[in-house]
Amino acid sequence: MTYAASTVKGMVDYIIVQQEDKTKVCNVKIIPNEECVSKHKLLVMNMRFNTTKRWCKKFEPRVHVWKLKEDKTSEEYQSMVKDKVAEAEWKHFDVNEHWQQMKNIMMDTAQVTCGVSKGPCRHKETWWWNEEVGEGVREKKKKYGSWKKENSTYAWKE
Repeated sequence: MTYAASTVKGMVDYIIVQQEDKTKVCNVKIIPNEECVSKHKLLVMNMRFNTTKRWCKKFEPRVHVWKLKEDKTSEEYQSMVKDKVAEAEWKHFDVNEHWQQMKNIMMDTAQVTCGVSKGPCRHKETWWWNEEVGEGVREKKKKYGSWKKENSTYAWKE
């Protein structure tokens, strides 16, 4: 709203906007013959809001490092790392390049020996799923199918 004093020709206009929204204000105007309260006029503001598209997080395959707890996998990993370190060229590098080369050797070997995940997890919580729950779900699906075919309450109760 805006306040208009009778003796003064000017008007005082205020719209409260958050700091980050100031750039979104396009136009501010007064509706002349709309009195909200005595001596106050209606103040209108146009704002521009850009709709941003939410990006889905892309899946990044993960190395199955928990397989290194197994003795066979751990031994295979260690021997492959030792072989690759012996074959690598270590001359004329600074510390960061040595570190990067060692990291690449270890990661590549882990991917080969342990394996990599194929896709994102489809079942967020499966700790509660067991054979008893699976049997109950199968039974419910079977009853639902028979109820859908017969379309009677008797088939649902069975």
